[in-house]
Amino acid sequence: MAATYNNLYLDARKRLREAGVEGAQLEARELVCCAAGKSREQFYRDMALYASDPVEEKLAELLERRLAGEPVAYLIGEWEFYGLGLDITPDVLIPRMDTEVLAERAILLARAAGEGARVLDLCAGSGCVGLAVAANVPGCRVVLADVSEAALRLCKQNVRRNELNARVTCVQADALEPPDAALWDFDVIACNPPYIPTGDIAGLDVSVRDYEPRSALDGGADGLDFYRAIAARWGAALRLGGALLFEVGIGQAGDVGAILAQNQFEQIQTFQDTQGIGRVVEGVLNS
Repeated sequence: MAATYNNLYLDARKRLREAGVEGAQLEARELVCCAAGKSREQFYRDMALYASDPVEEKLAELLERRLAGEPVAYLIGEWEFYGLGLDITPDVLIPRMDTEVLAERAILLARAAGEGARVLDLCAGSGCVGLAVAANVPGCRVVLADVSEAALRLCKQNVRRNELNARVTCVQADALEPPDAALWDFDVIACNPPYIPTGDIAGLDVSVRDYEPRSALDGGADGLDFYRAIAARWGAALRLGGALLFEVGIGQAGDVGAILAQNQFEQIQTFQDTQGIGRVVEGVLNS
């Protein structure tokens, strides 16, 4: 017997909850919308209507894949970050709520830098942080940089999707190497680098370990390889008084603050996420 969109949604939510999925309500809605090819508005409008068999079959397939561990953002091919819709593929990390702390801080500093502020999103992935800055600070210019060609293709798609072509450019850059001469004079460098210690990757949740790109997770033996390289080398791309902002993993804020201090950064501060975990460490280059 045919089911309404509302029934499909309730059933999907129940199965996800039983499987221990935290965001079961949001994920169920996104999966139904994807299966039906509907926007959220259309989904809410059509809840009382009956779904066709192909929609039910598509949803059943998506649910099975989700329950096997595949993240919903990869299943539907998009995700929301800081109010922006972004295309997402398995070539990049899925934007996390925690990373909005990094975006928020970069936005405040870009605003403070005034008209024409220059912001670099290093290890950009989907481009989520830099695009959030560009969308919320109309006078600034943003560069999205990543070593991965697949990530840069996605960055370009997301720049177009959010109609930010006029102020956002994408470049290939290896965060572990010194910056190219063309990358200089930034007011803000925001970076969410790989920071999981190599030995911890095997113990990650299956949805992260088996589906998200390892190159975006692995931060070396102690998880700090990227912080050391960037703090030592990328100050050259900052203007005097410019700030370097890092997202950090749980318990890494103290070590990352020390790395910044060793590399002549000053005014080092840590900002917490909604759970009270030190999530962003910031240093200013004054000399």
